[in-house]
Amino acid sequence: MAEGGIDRATSQTESVPGHSSLYSRHSQNHVENMSMEICTIMTRLGYGEEMRRWRVKKYRELDRPQYIRSSTNVNITAGSKAEGLTCYFESDWDFLDVLKGVLCVEAGINLHTIPDDIDVFRMNTRVYPGHCRLLQERPAHTRFEPICNSLCDNGYGAVLLSSSLFLDECSALFTQSEAVDHERAGPSIPGTIEGVCHVDRVLALRCHCPSFLQRWASRTRHWPSPVIVQKVVSLGAYLTPVGFKGSEYKHMEWRMCFNTGETELVNNLNSTQTQVYVMLKMILKDVLKPCKKEVTSYVIKNIVLWQAENNPHHNFYKRSFLYWLHDGLSDLKTAIVTQQLAYYMIPERNLMAASGLQDKQQSKWVADITDMMAEGPNVILRLPKIRQAIVASPEPMLWFSKTRMELEMLFLEELNRHVKCIYGNGEVNKHGAILHAIARRKEELLMEVAQRMNTEGSAVYDMFDFLLRILV
Repeated sequence: MAEGGIDRATSQTESVPGHSSLYSRHSQNHVENMSMEICTIMTRLGYGEEMRRWRVKKYRELDRPQYIRSSTNVNITAGSKAEGLTCYFESDWDFLDVLKGVLCVEAGINLHTIPDDIDVFRMNTRVYPGHCRLLQERPAHTRFEPICNSLCDNGYGAVLLSSSLFLDECSALFTQSEAVDHERAGPSIPGTIEGVCHVDRVLALRCHCPSFLQRWASRTRHWPSPVIVQKVVSLGAYLTPVGFKGSEYKHMEWRMCFNTGETELVNNLNSTQTQVYVMLKMILKDVLKPCKKEVTSYVIKNIVLWQAENNPHHNFYKRSFLYWLHDGLSDLKTAIVTQQLAYYMIPERNLMAASGLQDKQQSKWVADITDMMAEGPNVILRLPKIRQAIVASPEPMLWFSKTRMELEMLFLEELNRHVKCIYGNGEVNKHGAILHAIARRKEELLMEVAQRMNTEGSAVYDMFDFLLRILV
């Protein structure tokens, strides 16, 4: 059994694995048929495999030209956008803003293998698991100003890089960007572009920590395949400027993260697994409704990754959807009760540590999850988006689903071509005709939806606002 997981009996044929309390209250045949129906609804809502793959491809294309052109930093799309699991305006657009020319290394790395123009910091990992302090090891001749302004003498002759000062310095630079900034949350700098696009930017430094990745890679597992394991290892790690919440020296600590590797892992989940992931996030947002991030979608992601690693891949298919949703709720309940959940990449780090979860809130959530588990298939009726899709007539729902997905595809394609114009040496003419055609098709689709709404007694006054509501 892999670290951090729960051992479960599984069958080798395509039937729902093992035994579950789900079937002590509900007919297994009914649960499996409902699972199929829910997967169909999820696909129509834009959470199907084809749409997910298309989004992943387009967001990768968006990152590419910016990486080539920038000399100081690179923006990497992360989170649900990189995973292809949300519509354009459905959630924040998470960016990892990685500073070029800086490398953080663990003990034992030969500095002679690192080019001289790279600013090198040594990781001191004798802090809370998954975190470190950074000691200046070899300064580069030319340094990024926020790095210089964030250096501190530790009183013993060593120079440390303060995460708190670094975040302050870089936040000041972000205020000069096109985004309107909001209150900082941990290492992220939330903002809004043009009043509609919500972005969440997380500053990061490249991190070379092969021993951590090799420990992860060497675990006994059902999933992912050895090829994907090695790809995740090759993608490396990052350090973000945030310490452990309960640490006295958190202002000097940095957190290890594996954003690109985790994106690769999620992108290698199958359709059933990703739809379970999406629905668990819906439950967190629409039912549990955390106010102070006591439990986050990142906790949900880790539950799903452990679930995938600890169980044979062939047991995840459409008819087993509700089984795995029930299983995920059980794991979430356990994490809330015990205040323990091992981080998938570094199991020694407890994701529930210092969560700030109060006893009253804990009791309520445990009761809510217990009720949801008892409800079986009916749990989906708690989710507004799913409930609306069930209530809607099949033909209009299918028509709207296709229209919405086409609009999103046009929107992302348009954005991609605009970015290529900006970063592609001004090659506007190359994309001009296509952009014009995209704009025309978007207008046609919006008019079609508006006309259909008018015939049903709903007026549309602001087409742009209408588009935003469609793509949420």
